[in-house]
Amino acid sequence: MVARTARFPRAGVGAIGIDPDLRTGQDREMVVAFVESVKYVGHLFPIAFLRVFLGYYYVNQALLAVRTGFLSRAYLAEDIRAYLPRSTSPDWYRAMLENMVIPNWQPFAYALVGAQILIGVSYLVGYLVRPFALVGLFLTINFMLAFGQQPSEAQMPFLLMLHLTLGWLGAGRCFGIDYFFYKRRRGIWW
Repeated sequence: MVARTARFPRAGVGAIGIDPDLRTGQDREMVVAFVESVKYVGHLFPIAFLRVFLGYYYVNQALLAVRTGFLSRAYLAEDIRAYLPRSTSPDWYRAMLENMVIPNWQPFAYALVGAQILIGVSYLVGYLVRPFALVGLFLTINFMLAFGQQPSEAQMPFLLMLHLTLGWLGAGRCFGIDYFFYKRRRGIWW
C-alpha cells in the first residue's frame, strides 16, 4: 500500500512558497463567482454595458489627452483662462482656479489624466466601481463648476447621473470582479 501525503491548506507549504492546490482553488472560486454574477445579478446587464462603455470613454479621453500633449503644454490653464471671464461659477471657485489651478497647471493635468485612467480601468474590469464612481462624481462636479452649463456641454449632467447610477447600484457586481469580493466580504464598497 502506498502512503498518501497530507495536503496542508496553508500558503507557504509548496516548493516556491505557494501551495498550488490553494491557488487553483481560488482561481476556480473567482470563475464560479463570475458565472454566479450573471445568474444572480444578470438583470443588471444593461448597467454593466453602461459601465463598460463609460470605462472605454474615460480611457479613450485620457489617451487622447496624452497623445495631444495635454500633459506637456498648458492647455488646461489656457482653457480655464479663456473661459473665466464668462464663467458662471461661484466666486470662491473662480478664485481657486485663478490662484491654484492656472499657476500649477501641470500637476492638475496629471491628476486629471490619472483620474480618468483609474476610473476607466475600474469601470472596464468592474473592480472598486463604487469608490471610483465617487471619484467620477467629484471630477464631473468640478468640470461643471469650472466650465458652467454650456449648450455644448449637455453631457455633464448625463455623466453625473451615470456615475450616481453606477455607484448606487454597484455595477461592478455584474460581469465584474466586484461580485467576487461582494460575495466574500459584504460591504458598501462592493
